[in-house]
Amino acid sequence: MCLIAGGFNIPREYAIKMIELGRHRGPDSFGFWSERQVIKSEDFSDVENIEGGKTALIQCRLAMTGSKDYTQPFYNEIVLVHNGEIYNHEILREYLIERGASFETDVDSEVILRLLEYLIFEKKMKVGEAVKLAMKMLRGDYAVAFFFNDRFYLFRDPLGVRPLYYSPNGHFASEKKVLWGLEEDANPVLPGELVEISKHRIVKEKIFNILSIKVPGRSYVNGLMNILPDAVRIRANKKVGVLFSGGLDSSLIAKIASEYSKVVLYTSGTEDSKDIEWARKVADELGLKLRESVFSKEDVEAELERIMFAIEEPNPMNLAIAIPLYFSTKKAKEDGVKILLSGQGADELFGGYAKYMENPGLMLKDIEELGEKNLARDDKVSMLNGVEVRYPYLDLPLAILALNVPLELKINGNRRKVILREVAKKMGLPEWIAEREKKAAQYGSNAQKILRKIAKSRGLKLREFADVLFSNVFH
Repeated sequence: MCLIAGGFNIPREYAIKMIELGRHRGPDSFGFWSERQVIKSEDFSDVENIEGGKTALIQCRLAMTGSKDYTQPFYNEIVLVHNGEIYNHEILREYLIERGASFETDVDSEVILRLLEYLIFEKKMKVGEAVKLAMKMLRGDYAVAFFFNDRFYLFRDPLGVRPLYYSPNGHFASEKKVLWGLEEDANPVLPGELVEISKHRIVKEKIFNILSIKVPGRSYVNGLMNILPDAVRIRANKKVGVLFSGGLDSSLIAKIASEYSKVVLYTSGTEDSKDIEWARKVADELGLKLRESVFSKEDVEAELERIMFAIEEPNPMNLAIAIPLYFSTKKAKEDGVKILLSGQGADELFGGYAKYMENPGLMLKDIEELGEKNLARDDKVSMLNGVEVRYPYLDLPLAILALNVPLELKINGNRRKVILREVAKKMGLPEWIAEREKKAAQYGSNAQKILRKIAKSRGLKLREFADVLFSNVFH
């Protein structure tokens, strides 16, 4: 995980400011490339040696995959930076070596570079065609920026797990605040979109639409039972945490992960919150260690500016949802756990929200908006604490299969997420856990209640309080 940033016309002071504002995403090292110089260092005082450039790419790295001493950008005819994880990078590496590619490192980012080089130079594909095929071949969560033929190209994974923004001035970064620091607007690169930035214009094109992919009819239950364990396995290290409420989604992930890894569960809320009470009960049933982060009104008040700094928007609901996530990821950081698995995406893919019973079409709308509405928030909050959150339910093959599951296997009468509940029971999750109804994080943790109390103590409605907090942090 890391910060990626850059663009045209990056003077020295811009480069230094971008690194300063995004360094929390990648505290291990930084890299800077321009037409004038290349600097890579674990010593952030070396940013003072940056000269700037007419074209520049920047990375601040939190090492997860591959050599910890290798920092991007990668540069050849194509210069590339990447934020995220490619889970099938070893398979793609072998594929490319068989076709004549050579590698300098074991870093997954280099696989993206060599894949693009192979498709553009060997297969003679246009850039858009090459990126579209790369999106189909890459199994992972990623945001990529590369410079080729006097243009920058930006793209994200098809579900938008990792954030990326660009400004009308031709600059880009992993977080809005990096561009705001240059006094520029920040527009999201949409999932499946290729953004081409030249010196004179910006062109956007939707080149990959996950909603349009159809798979042949088959046993959807068996398909999910095959793909989900693999989606968990490739995202789990020897020791991995799980963001845990004790609900269906996180409990199923925890159970599967415990077969591959040493699992620690993380939950947070007030002392009397339903989430902590239920999480204790389910953790005991699963026989897994539970780490609790119990917060009070005073604890939340002390961290609110930091949380707002992470989420970058005066949205009261997202602020409330971010609170338990912030405290859980903070606890994981204290424990030395760098990777947390999340059940995010299961509700949108399998029909978990009550609103879908009246209007099932909202599922597709929510999936299209998942990246910017939910995932960007979670990414920024977790990265502020130096922890990476991974999402097994948003694994590309699993998501494609889920999108093809007939509606009647998702919603049946008053029962939601029908097929996922059946899969969970077949995989050994007790019925009383598999059939539990959803409780939203902001309510189950009591975060929403605390926010209202804080706002009321200042004579403000919650919406007004969020606006004031945002203004205090960013203006």
